[in-house]
Amino acid sequence: MATSSQSAAALLAQVPVFETLAPEDLERVAAVAVPRRFEAHRVIFREGDSSDTCYVVRSGHARAVLEHPDGRTITLAHFGPGDIFGELAMFDDERRSATVETLDEVHAVAVLGSDMRRLLREHSDLAVKLVTSLGRRLREANDRLTRQSFQTVQSRVAVVLSELVEQARQEGAGERDVLVTITQADVAQLAGSSRESASRFLAVLERAGLVTQGRGRITVHEPEALTRYVY
Repeated sequence: MATSSQSAAALLAQVPVFETLAPEDLERVAAVAVPRRFEAHRVIFREGDSSDTCYVVRSGHARAVLEHPDGRTITLAHFGPGDIFGELAMFDDERRSATVETLDEVHAVAVLGSDMRRLLREHSDLAVKLVTSLGRRLREANDRLTRQSFQTVQSRVAVVLSELVEQARQEGAGERDVLVTITQADVAQLAGSSRESASRFLAVLERAGLVTQGRGRITVHEPEALTRYVY
């Protein structure tokens, strides 16, 4: 039977930030990781909080949002199994740049920033590998923003749905009729469009029989057909 450290190491190995680490490096990080459980619809941390811990999702889902003084929120990202958030805490203790809240019950492993920084001081090669991985993630994010700036709303929404379908498949969903738990508003925000524009395109997909919408959920019947709208 795997120990908790071995289980944590296996989870960390799935995270892109840690993909360049050797097994012994993963074990070092896993040794300081601790399990955490959060109930559904709870705030894990708020924008402006001190940044002292990063988290890797084992099961469940969460989202990062920005909150406006008038009460509106903008969804920045969705997280599922194998995703990491709060990772900048590994390097400094700056304030959180966004609020992260759970969508359902979340089980995660947490790594204190102080523990991670101690490992980085003791193992300089570990620091180099992590910086390399983070640099790659930054380039990918910049590439994605560049692509979005030239894509239509339809294309951006189709890409968001495709990414959510892929995440659901990694959690065990089938090839067709993939259920994605997300609101129209969140789809619009992730796609960088207005809710009205995203809603109109989702209605087009529904009339074509490609999706079915429900309250806070979308079932994608033919995921591969979404590629027709990506250009």
